Amino acid sequence: MVHGISHMVRAMVFWCILASTNAQVMEHDHAPSLDYKDALSKAILFFEGQRSGKLPSTQRVKWRDDSALSDGESKNVWVNLSGGYYDAGDNVKFGWPMAYTISLLSWAAIEYHNQVNSVNQLGYLQSEIRWGSDFILKAHVSSTKLYTQVGDGNKDHECWERPEDMDTPRTITEINTGSPGTEVAADSAAALAAASIVFKEIDLKYTSRLLNHSRSLFQFADKYRGSYQGSCPFYCSYSGYNDELLWAAAWLYKATGESRYLSYAISHKGWSQAATEFSWDNKFVGAQTLLAKEYFSGKSELEPFKTGADSFVCAVMPNSGSVQIRTTPGGLLYTRDSSNLQYASSASMVLFAYSNILNGTVQCGPTKFTSHQIKTFAKSQVDYILGNNPLKMSYMVGYGNKYPTQVHHRGASIESVYAHPAKVGCNDGYSSYYSSSKPNPNIHVGAIVGGPNSNDEFSDTRSDSSHLEPTTYMNAAFVGSVAALLGDGVGQSEWLETLITSLVDSV
Repeated sequence: MVHGISHMVRAMVFWCILASTNAQVMEHDHAPSLDYKDALSKAILFFEGQRSGKLPSTQRVKWRDDSALSDGESKNVWVNLSGGYYDAGDNVKFGWPMAYTISLLSWAAIEYHNQVNSVNQLGYLQSEIRWGSDFILKAHVSSTKLYTQVGDGNKDHECWERPEDMDTPRTITEINTGSPGTEVAADSAAALAAASIVFKEIDLKYTSRLLNHSRSLFQFADKYRGSYQGSCPFYCSYSGYNDELLWAAAWLYKATGESRYLSYAISHKGWSQAATEFSWDNKFVGAQTLLAKEYFSGKSELEPFKTGADSFVCAVMPNSGSVQIRTTPGGLLYTRDSSNLQYASSASMVLFAYSNILNGTVQCGPTKFTSHQIKTFAKSQVDYILGNNPLKMSYMVGYGNKYPTQVHHRGASIESVYAHPAKVGCNDGYSSYYSSSKPNPNIHVGAIVGGPNSNDEFSDTRSDSSHLEPTTYMNAAFVGSVAALLGDGVGQSEWLETLITSLVDSV
């Protein structure tokens, strides 16, 4: 009887492999050819178009020029806050999402160091990380004071003008002991700790400086707890600050190896809630994934974090017994309508990172997922963004033959100062450029827009900021996702192994 079952299993495997192979070949024939190296290089290049301050001689995005050189200088304050990044298509520098962006870029540089280096992009990626971490260092002027924003979001959004012409108020926001902001302080601590690992082998002095500030920011965030509301209504804290504190502790442990940070995470493991998204606001699953790696290395006391990471997998994987985030008909994870691709790209980054360390499978009700199955789904999100979708459109500007041309971005939508030296004021920007039906004069190469709606529909209309505006953190998560596919580890042998295992287990 056993022999008979074994024979049946082998026969089933043979026919299923044959059928699945034919299906994969057919799918491959109809899918667009994707160049992950090109996508990575463009995703990194995007950040040069978002730079604020004095641009370096190595600047590759030539339609941009120096901007906001006097940020931080006012009647009441005199601090150098030039540099850093504009977060999206506007001209405000929000410290909270900027810190999250630097954390993600650093994670990508650490996790996929060899892959990124093999395609000659590591130096560029390190430059983008340093551009942001330098700003955070400038903004952290004392142990209990951090400048968290430059610019007035409301006033800025009333204008449509290039960063080079900007004349809206450059209001400065800060957190201190009397007005704390645990989320942004802890996120900044995490960013600097992560960046310190990136530069550990090439600039020890800089690494030491990053770590000193990171430790100080973490202590400030933890001692003076209070939810950050300084960037509302644009970036409001909905998940609270416990996720940022865990995120910072996890990165500080990874950067220093000091047990106090691991002890901190363990003592607060009750904070590690189940999450259905990884975002600038909610970093629980990011922290859980970092700490799950320590669990798989033998630290059994960290099992609750592994459980949290498993829960995220179950929440987003199609066909999971406990799926919470559905996909569009075309297969895209759909968390919410506004800038949805940020959630798809960040989810894929976490899924790749977790599948890299996963030992065994993730059980989701009656369904279980192998690391290969998780990687395959994460890959499908990257491929969708790059053009393997119902519209056959790349949602990365400048990638492929069909991509958005009316990106909701002030600098990209107005002629460069080199082509049009005369100042373009607020109203002129709106009447002559924002309202124009013409493609943007500057192609913001690498920018990933908000993406399609829940039915895979997309209208290339500049005024639709929810679907046409790029953000630094959306691109940063994509860098960490596409880097995982360099050399495409989702290979045929893994696929066969997974298939055979699942078939045998089902008999």
